[in-house]
Amino acid sequence: MHFQVTWSDEALLRSLTPSVLAILVRRGADFAAAEDAVQDALVEAVRAWPADPPRDPKGWLVTVAWRRFLDATRSDAARRRREDLVDEEPPPGPAPAVDETLQLYFLCAHPSLTPSSAVALTLRAVGGLTTRQIAQAYLVPEATMAQRISRAKRTVSSVRFDQPGDVATVLRVLYLVFNEGYSGDVDLSAEAIRLTRQLAAAIDHPEVAGLLALMLLHHARRAARTAPDGSLVPLAEQDRGRWDTELIAEGVEILQAALARDRLGEFQAQAAIAALHADAPTAEETDWVQIVEWYDELARLTDSPVVRLNRAVAVGEADGPRAGLAALAALNDSLPRHAAVAAYLHERDGDLATAARLYAEAAQKAPNLAERDHLTRQAARLNARRGR
Repeated sequence: MHFQVTWSDEALLRSLTPSVLAILVRRGADFAAAEDAVQDALVEAVRAWPADPPRDPKGWLVTVAWRRFLDATRSDAARRRREDLVDEEPPPGPAPAVDETLQLYFLCAHPSLTPSSAVALTLRAVGGLTTRQIAQAYLVPEATMAQRISRAKRTVSSVRFDQPGDVATVLRVLYLVFNEGYSGDVDLSAEAIRLTRQLAAAIDHPEVAGLLALMLLHHARRAARTAPDGSLVPLAEQDRGRWDTELIAEGVEILQAALARDRLGEFQAQAAIAALHADAPTAEETDWVQIVEWYDELARLTDSPVVRLNRAVAVGEADGPRAGLAALAALNDSLPRHAAVAAYLHERDGDLATAARLYAEAAQKAPNLAERDHLTRQAARLNARRGR
């Protein structure tokens, strides 16, 4: 299903999508059929609403989507067992006030789905994006993304809608979306923030608040992360005057409220580290000792080697590069970005030859072009210094 939304109420449509889909599933439609019907209703809304906006947009979408579902049910001989639903069509009227969006989040991040499928299904069913938009965002052919979404819908169609869900799985999916950043005509970081805000409104959970705070604090630095030529700007070199102070203030406020509940989780700990960076007027004034303490908490919560890698950087800043290298020595050098961290710490320790070699090695392993170019420039810079 393809449609290009140019109408100003696209945001309204996308915000209503999950609750409309949830209502159809609750009424007895299987997930895959309900999702197709909701997409049809969205197409009709884009066509009809500019000239004749409804008084109750959600109720309008529910009514149209339910009728599209019934039409599809009637025309599909393999689904005749659902014909009794035709006689149960609720009369037109206001949509139910109950918001079952939370169950939809759980369904789209079901443990039976692969992470990539969960992300795609969440963006489609909860986010209201088209298959084309999602495919463009992830730089894959539209047909490939359509197959991925179809498989995901079939997988969860047999899952009971009222089964308890796993908040941690939902948060991991949303964090994956956030980290994709911007691609195609969809800003996935902004989309992840929107969906996490929506989740925070549906569930009172400190880790949901922690993830939202983390996203806001990272997003606040977005404008300063790249130079005019597109090259990466490391955190220590960023123009902090370009950071979004309103987003930082909101993120800190949300984080403080979550931490006050004394139910620490990994996203709250990550947000606390981001808040300490945001709080420092200059890179030199960063409270690295406290950041190391938060990395210790995060390592305790996750036992993640990547966390310990980042902790080694913090230790190098707090206690000196030799201490950072000692912390790094305990980690497997096959870890992503291990060579880049080692290069940075060796440079801080004055060993420019080793640092240049490691920057070049890290560039070869870089996960994207921007990072590769940055590491290559670091190696060239040190080689130029050594040649003087």
